[in-house]
Amino acid sequence: MVAENEILAALRSVNGLDGRPLPDSGMIAGLSIRDDKVTMSLQIDPSQAGAAEAVRKAAEMAILMVKGVKASTVALTAEREPGAAGQAQRPQARPAGPQAVGSVKRIIAVASGKGGVGKSTTSVNLALALAAEGWKVGILDADVYGPSVPRLLGINAKPDSEGRTIIPLEAYGLKAMSMGFLVEERTAMVWRGPMVMSALQQMLRDVAWGDLDCLVIDMPPGTGDAQLTIAQSAPLAGAIIVSTPQDLALIDARRGITMFEKTEVPVLGVIENMSYFLCPHCGGRTDVFGHGGARKEAEHLGVPFLGEAPLDMAIRETSDAGKPIVATQPNSPHAEVYRKIARAVKARLDGGAQRQAPKIVIG
Repeated sequence: MVAENEILAALRSVNGLDGRPLPDSGMIAGLSIRDDKVTMSLQIDPSQAGAAEAVRKAAEMAILMVKGVKASTVALTAEREPGAAGQAQRPQARPAGPQAVGSVKRIIAVASGKGGVGKSTTSVNLALALAAEGWKVGILDADVYGPSVPRLLGINAKPDSEGRTIIPLEAYGLKAMSMGFLVEERTAMVWRGPMVMSALQQMLRDVAWGDLDCLVIDMPPGTGDAQLTIAQSAPLAGAIIVSTPQDLALIDARRGITMFEKTEVPVLGVIENMSYFLCPHCGGRTDVFGHGGARKEAEHLGVPFLGEAPLDMAIRETSDAGKPIVATQPNSPHAEVYRKIARAVKARLDGGAQRQAPKIVIG
């Protein structure tokens, strides 16, 4: 096991931007060690990005020289100081639009306005259903604070890397990447916004996704910095909103739809999750959270309704066991629910041009 003090000792051979050894420079904003993989963030002023790149590379090499380390990833994070907007400093130019993600043909975001609606379970089963329809599919778990994809896919391994390129893990035919592959399941990610956004960019662009027909992004719940980072920087072909039927969840779903509309991302449709419950003993149906609310909301907002998935023991059990129902029970009626939704999504995406994100102008 690589120790933190060994990493910090090695980093003393690298000078920070102020000329002091890196551990004394105050630049280290986060350091994570998982077995033989080391991830670190360096916080800089935005104007120092050019000079800091040499420090970043030197830090990566120094970490790789530590005995037992097989992979080293160092990211730069920049945070504007209070009042910096009024300074006479010219901001660095930014790209006019998002860059393509390798050979990925389509990227879709699966989102919700709040947590607890089964978005990650839906994302994984939808990705598997799209794969069952003949596509090459990958899934990116963008929830840095609460990654669920490792558990849902039953993956306990850690990804390898080739230089700065991370090799995604695979399960049930899906290529997958998640912060949960890099840190222990019980580890709390106490990261500030810039660090999270830098990690998301790396998981999106520094992963060898290969030739994919579709990359499904399991978005974090809500409409904050992480969601906007993806919506504004990734060339999203569209977004899917997951909601439960009750009014409280639908209020948050509306916020999610509004966010994508403001960032000019097409909303492919709404899925009503936990739509109803069928008793496994008597077969009686109970609408635990009401029923049909998401369909009515979709009609009201003028977006497609993609389908409804039940609240069912089989879906919960297979998800907890890391054996998603679409992959392990492909002929079950619940798997067919996701297959039907996947066919509707695929029909909307087939032949469609991938959306280009709007230009962000910093004044």
